[in-house]
Amino acid sequence: MSVRHFFFLAVCLALLGCSAGTPKPPLPTPPNVDLPRFMGAWYVLGFIPLPPERDAVNGIEHYSLDEDGRIVTVYRFRKGSPDGPLKTFRPSASVVPGTGNSEWKMQFLWPFKADYRIAYVDADYSLTIIARQARDYVWLMARQPTIDDNQWQAMLQRIAAMGYSLDDFVRQPQRWPETQPRPAR
Repeated sequence: MSVRHFFFLAVCLALLGCSAGTPKPPLPTPPNVDLPRFMGAWYVLGFIPLPPERDAVNGIEHYSLDEDGRIVTVYRFRKGSPDGPLKTFRPSASVVPGTGNSEWKMQFLWPFKADYRIAYVDADYSLTIIARQARDYVWLMARQPTIDDNQWQAMLQRIAAMGYSLDDFVRQPQRWPETQPRPAR
């Protein structure tokens, strides 16, 4: 097994991990997500990160619909700093039928599919919260690389109200424009 396959397997297992304890109440989700409007670039502003993204900077998740209705995803970030190495993940996603487009199955490695829920999207599709029923990982994303402090606090309150502990929630640095790594001498 290559290192890359091992890494993807670890991510999948982390996403599929069982949550101990009593079942959680259903996450709130919008009754209907306008999927074409949701597509495009989203800056990751804060999260409870998966292990591979713990030191992520300048994270951007980009969604597009392919011809057969699947969601093509590209998640890219810099590791450690705005001029750190570029990391890119390309999972695919499919909408769970009957969920108003708010629940997806994200696939990093076949045959594993992970829970991915649009738990919140504002009226103008400029802020979103992506969550998981297990309340283990969460991502706060926006169409711009920053939001004001009032919006930040309101989103933290919304995430906490969903049943997440904010102890592990961190702000992901967004520093633009990125600088290019200097060539080795």
